[in-house]
Amino acid sequence: MDRPTADPGRVPVRRTPRQARSRARLALVLEAAERVLVDEGVEALTTTRVAAEAKVSVGSLYQYLPDRDAIIDALAAGYFTRLETVMDDLVRAAAAERWEDPVGVLVDAFAGIYRTEHGLRALWFGSGLTERTRAADREHKRRMADGVRRVLLALGAVLPHSPPGPSGEIPGDEALARSCHAAVLAADALAQEAFRRDAGGDADLLEEAKVMLRGYLAAVVGRYPSRP
Repeated sequence: MDRPTADPGRVPVRRTPRQARSRARLALVLEAAERVLVDEGVEALTTTRVAAEAKVSVGSLYQYLPDRDAIIDALAAGYFTRLETVMDDLVRAAAAERWEDPVGVLVDAFAGIYRTEHGLRALWFGSGLTERTRAADREHKRRMADGVRRVLLALGAVLPHSPPGPSGEIPGDEALARSCHAAVLAADALAQEAFRRDAGGDADLLEEAKVMLRGYLAAVVGRYPSRP
């Protein structure tokens, strides 16, 4: 999977790098931090250890990432960006394609990310998440839920209760947004358990997740008119 660079405005760093050279250096530092995380665990994410892995001075690192919490927050922001980028791609694909099994497409896509993102698994399955990261994760899940809502609309599985706005935007629907948020929370819990059991993802549990989500979303979709 391509690894898009996290939006600097969303990466919680002490000082946002302005120059391309500084942004590139920060990206290299975060790549080094991820290697340390995967190979040695969350507790190894000290500024000294990450600076050594990145081959930069501790003082240079400290400009952006002053401690372990800052490193964790920045790594998490990068994972959120990657996940949301994939969701945006799926929304665009849903508008152009007809999916026989939308739940299968979504679960398989994000299981694939869990399978390849060793750092994401190491961070979430460890014990080092900060309060700031947990808060950011809650907002991330709401954005992912909005992605599910947009997929359902793009597929014509539900139609909005109100007409599009002047710029073509689809008005939000509070009930649909709440249902999609519930689906994301359930899917995330099941996916985490599947990958805690097996680094490749417990296939049987992922299939059970699909069965559950198909039933739930079918009930949700049944409350709305759909495209013929």
